[in-house]
Amino acid sequence: MAGYAEVLSPSRLCWRNFLNGVCRMIFVAVGTQKFQMNRLLIEVDNLVGAGIIDADVYAQSGNSTYKPTGYNYAPFLTKQKFDEKIDECELLITHGGVGTIVSGLKHNKAIIVVPRLKKYKEHVDDHQLQIADSFAKLGYILKCEEMENLPAAIEKAKSYNFGTYKSYRGKLLKYLDRYIANTD
Repeated sequence: MAGYAEVLSPSRLCWRNFLNGVCRMIFVAVGTQKFQMNRLLIEVDNLVGAGIIDADVYAQSGNSTYKPTGYNYAPFLTKQKFDEKIDECELLITHGGVGTIVSGLKHNKAIIVVPRLKKYKEHVDDHQLQIADSFAKLGYILKCEEMENLPAAIEKAKSYNFGTYKSYRGKLLKYLDRYIANTD
């Protein structure tokens, strides 16, 4: 069709850039748990310092005690600012919180999940491993448990064929409405 130009949302443009090897912004989100997640922030800082990550990085650092020197960060963000950072990034590196993962999926982002682990005193148990495993089995995310594997996960994300997320929330709500209506 003459004069046709594909119109892409900012999220889809970022996704296309990432698949083409261009990553202008990485958003790191560690959540709002009362526990630190220093190992992820430190590793990203090391990768920026070594030139392995050459994109802009912004982190939501939560209650971590480590203060990055190679990128900007804030402990906590408003919902609006958090959504803006998700929308701007080509790659989301996040803890294993379902809300953050689903937000990245809804924005069509390449996602690496680094689950919070009990052995690093990042949580009281390892439930984020099961969450990450579930999303990884569906092909929605890449899981990275140990920081020495983060550079390889970032490289793999550039060519990985992430699954398309489909929410069944509406279907579930209709089912629940019918169930409740039939219990009266």
